[in-house]
Amino acid sequence: MVVIAYKNFAANRNISHIGLGVAAVNTAKVLRREGIQTNVWPILSAADLRARLTAQPAEHVIVSAPWIPTAELQSLATDFSETYFAVNCHSNVGFLQADPGGVKLVRETLDLEMATHNVRLAGNSRRFCRWMEDTFGGRCHFLPNLYFLDTAPPRQRSFCGGGAVRIGIFGAVRPLKNLMSAAGAALEISRNLRVPLELWVSAGRAEGGGETVMDAVKEMVSGLPNVKLILKGWQSWPAFRQTVAHMHLLLQPSYTESFNMVTADGAAEGVASVVSEAIDWAPEDWKADVDDVLNIARVGRRLLCDTTAADDGVRALETYVADGVVAYRKYFTIR
Repeated sequence: MVVIAYKNFAANRNISHIGLGVAAVNTAKVLRREGIQTNVWPILSAADLRARLTAQPAEHVIVSAPWIPTAELQSLATDFSETYFAVNCHSNVGFLQADPGGVKLVRETLDLEMATHNVRLAGNSRRFCRWMEDTFGGRCHFLPNLYFLDTAPPRQRSFCGGGAVRIGIFGAVRPLKNLMSAAGAALEISRNLRVPLELWVSAGRAEGGGETVMDAVKEMVSGLPNVKLILKGWQSWPAFRQTVAHMHLLLQPSYTESFNMVTADGAAEGVASVVSEAIDWAPEDWKADVDDVLNIARVGRRLLCDTTAADDGVRALETYVADGVVAYRKYFTIR
């Protein structure tokens, strides 16, 4: 049995900002579809994980993100010697600057991998894994996010004028998410198309300077005619998918990423996204220069009028997931 364990800050409330939980459920559903028995365990501590393993042994435990103290992880590896533990980093290198403790744990996990037979470092980004191996030596296994597509997405609604254009910029408000550029591009799209704008932005989770970012966005749109800023609070993941489906376009021009669940949610709901090249699985023609706001807007206007753009996103996501399943199967054979 495979277990994906994530730290559950909201104690089973299924809130979408537990992104690691949403990612774990999607990955488990894909692996189960492939015949690999996989369970998701929301846990609160290493002691919680120990109790669950005692009650239900597992061959593989994949810990989502580096958060278990190294000494406790080593104790688990010693006491459950037939279980393989992988600490899976869910950030590319750039995002690690917000979590010095996580950087420390990543390096200690690499040392622990060398000192034990059943602890491994992993990442959900090939770029991160290659950097770790080339910079620190050792092995970093590629265990990507898998996204479960259970039904065909609805056909994308084209938009070339008529009524307000609904543009969503979703996710935690962090400087590296490049919210200011995204909002600036949304304003240009509205003015260029000569239509009102509904700008939907996630609210309630500002991190690492995100409060300043949100204040700047509010100042940028303040007093503009035909521009409505809608701050959307955090929802359960199914409810969030419905919000995404209500959009005409998503803007996710992040400076650094390792997957980006919102872009996948959009593809699943028939909504295209303007992204940066950091979201490498997305179609090439969804990508824009993230430091050129007019370029972000230009790509966005084209996607709004392209009735096949969302289909391109689904195909790209399916290809990425198929490649990811191969990576997991390969990992599970390593001894």
